Amino acid sequence: MAQGANSYRNTKKAGGRYTTATYTEGNTVRVIEHEIPKKRRSLSEKEKKEKERREKEERRRQIRRMKNRDKALQMNPGFVFFVSLAAACVLMISIHYLKVQASITAAMNTIEKKEVELEALKVNNDLLEKKIQTYADLDYIYETAVGLGMIHPSGDQVVYYEKTESEYVRQYENIP
Repeated sequence: MAQGANSYRNTKKAGGRYTTATYTEGNTVRVIEHEIPKKRRSLSEKEKKEKERREKEERRRQIRRMKNRDKALQMNPGFVFFVSLAAACVLMISIHYLKVQASITAAMNTIEKKEVELEALKVNNDLLEKKIQTYADLDYIYETAVGLGMIHPSGDQVVYYEKTESEYVRQYENIP
């Protein structure tokens, strides 16, 4: 133990023995010293009665706590039925929720597959449209027709159509 400027020793005779207590002031205390026990004084008659009354009250409280604890641990049939019914409702709601969740997941998967199929059909449609545009190309038609042996019409084979007042033509029958 550090012996500093603020330390001193005190020696007393207690019960036929000498005891030594060391006190250190300040913030350099390294070991906590044990306290010197205080003398117990005798209780007066009034204090004894008060102490007995407090002890009786404490025993009553403990008995009440035990009774309350026992009552809390008991379950009557109505409570058991109610808890069982509540648990069954929670179980049914949970099962329904899981079914709805599964159907939503299945619908999402179906939608995803249909979207992929739609994209493939769009790509195929674009390719077919390009082919059709290629066949509608007048230069391509002319080259194909000449290649198959077609020749230009003569002047008496050409018929000109004169436009009427309306700018559209009505078709009453299918063209053979």
